[in-house]
Amino acid sequence: MSISAMQSKLPEPSGLSGPCGASESCASSGGRISPAVTLGLFAAWALHDAEEVAFGPRWVRENVPALRKRFPQVPMGVWRAVEGVTEREFAVAVTVMAGIVAAAAASGYRSGGRSAFFQATLDGFGLHGLMHLAQAAVVRGYTPGVATSPVLVIPFTLWARGRLRRAGRLRPTTPGSTARGIAAAAAATVVSHAVARRLVKE
Repeated sequence: MSISAMQSKLPEPSGLSGPCGASESCASSGGRISPAVTLGLFAAWALHDAEEVAFGPRWVRENVPALRKRFPQVPMGVWRAVEGVTEREFAVAVTVMAGIVAAAAASGYRSGGRSAFFQATLDGFGLHGLMHLAQAAVVRGYTPGVATSPVLVIPFTLWARGRLRRAGRLRPTTPGSTARGIAAAAAATVVSHAVARRLVKE
């Protein structure tokens, strides 16, 4: 048997070839996604929401009266709704939201990042961070959640999307996908507060 024929029958060294031989080629060919990308969504959300829980209710009590006078064009019903959220309801709403985000992170983990639910929640998380920056710009001061948005929420979202993109698992960014991200964040907020309000009343 010739040397070339023998070489063709020899197995290639482990770790140097195959679909996941090298980390770079594994990522580019749709390899495994680190749990930090998927389960990390819940961790990032928890750290961000800790800021909102710590400062949100007090901020509303101290600032909404002045904001109502400063922005008379905002319907009074909006201000009543904001002021009507008790600390207990807010805490329950955060707990409900934790369940939603945890479910999205778990869905992303099980699917290797492919889950539409996970990706919509990830996009909604990033857009939520941008909303905090916009709120702070409008009031020209601190709003609960704005401190962690530029250093955690937005950077994590961009990093996670980048990892998904390199692995070939990021869904195309379109006006529709952006709308779905906004809708996911809005729906999760509405559902969490609706459930919390009902539980608190019971």
